[in-house]
Amino acid sequence: MIYLLGGSGYVGQAYQALLTQKGIPFRNLRRAEVDYTDVGTLAAALKQDRPQFLINAAGYTGKPNVDACEDDKAACLFGNGVLPGRIAEACESAGVPWGHVSSGCIFTGSRNDGSGFTEEDTPNFSFRTNNCSFYSGTKALGEETLQGVDNVYLWRLRIPFDHRDGPRNYLTKLLRYQRLLEAENSISQLHEFVTATFGCWEKRIPFGTYNVTNPGHVTTREVVEHIKASGVSNKDFDFFSDEEEFMKIAAKTPRSNCVMDSSKLAAAGIQMTEVHEAIERDLKRWKPEETAS
Repeated sequence: MIYLLGGSGYVGQAYQALLTQKGIPFRNLRRAEVDYTDVGTLAAALKQDRPQFLINAAGYTGKPNVDACEDDKAACLFGNGVLPGRIAEACESAGVPWGHVSSGCIFTGSRNDGSGFTEEDTPNFSFRTNNCSFYSGTKALGEETLQGVDNVYLWRLRIPFDHRDGPRNYLTKLLRYQRLLEAENSISQLHEFVTATFGCWEKRIPFGTYNVTNPGHVTTREVVEHIKASGVSNKDFDFFSDEEEFMKIAAKTPRSNCVMDSSKLAAAGIQMTEVHEAIERDLKRWKPEETAS
């Protein structure tokens, strides 16, 4: 059996769908039933049920975007910075290996040579660099909390998207925002992300940190061109002139835009679709919100 925390969220629901499809028994642990934020309570549940593995998809992202985290900093800090450490303590006590959904939003830009950030690079969009959103700062703290912890995967997710229209989907956000910021990013196809991360456990690859993004990178304008070519929307997309205008008009806090290197995951035998190909594929099978079940 697999334990799943945060199963009701955008990523958590994708894990539920994957485990159901595979016919793998799992328990979607709801906080109202078992307070998994308490070390003793979670450890007791783990010792009683003896799951083979635990997936932590719980965290605080803010709705509709990270600006909301600036208004609820206590919940954001607890969900992203404190909770991972409590789960680690409970899992260690019960002897249960686990995986943690982290974020690539702890980086900005690219490496000095223009390549993507690797798992060995120190986050450059964090409280320690004093240039980040509160959300990114807490996600970096969450990773710091898990430094030196054994038997855990840290899976870095970046700007998830899939073929179902919905408020958490990156493609939907581009379709609904009035104006867009041109930026270059590595991004993660949601269902490939959950398949790849659970594959880490299935294949028993070494524990540690993995950038789980589709190979390559893409600009906002390139995604817009994919949207237009697909026929999903004939909208006239409008862009901010630069990041300064974006911050002045539309945002409360800086955004992470970064290029990441996912070659470590590929070298471990887990492949994901090239990013442009993945976007084109999802737009071809696009499901509007009323049918995106």
